[in-house]
Amino acid sequence: QKTDEDQLIRFGVAVPESLLKLFDKRFHKQGVPTRSEALRQLIRDFVTADTWQSGQGEVYGSITITYNHDTREAGTKMTEIQHHYKDVILCTTHIHANERGCLEVIMLRGPVPRVKKLIEEMRSLKAILSLTPVVRALV
Repeated sequence: QKTDEDQLIRFGVAVPESLLKLFDKRFHKQGVPTRSEALRQLIRDFVTADTWQSGQGEVYGSITITYNHDTREAGTKMTEIQHHYKDVILCTTHIHANERGCLEVIMLRGPVPRVKKLIEEMRSLKAILSLTPVVRALV
């Protein structure tokens, strides 16, 4: 059952016609079915960006990491860091991408400052080839 906060609210938005045409073209191209859904997604993106930048609130998401497992103690250091963040790490998945490279995906949920600190510590490792966080606000 929906609460009053969950009820859909209709509102009007005035935008230049040329901007609206660009918007319609882009969201249709991405497979978004309606303007309303496109606007809801943009609002969620805005709330997420503000939550992340303000450093307050909770987020959930993933960190995708590629790294060279031949680098001295790479796996050990990554595991050690992850053990310090078991309060925000839900699970991890690890695959061997090639002879030297590994891909690891860390699923997480927690306070923004804690998640940012985890990302910072993982980025500091020499073995890291790439690290891509994807986070969403809990809205």
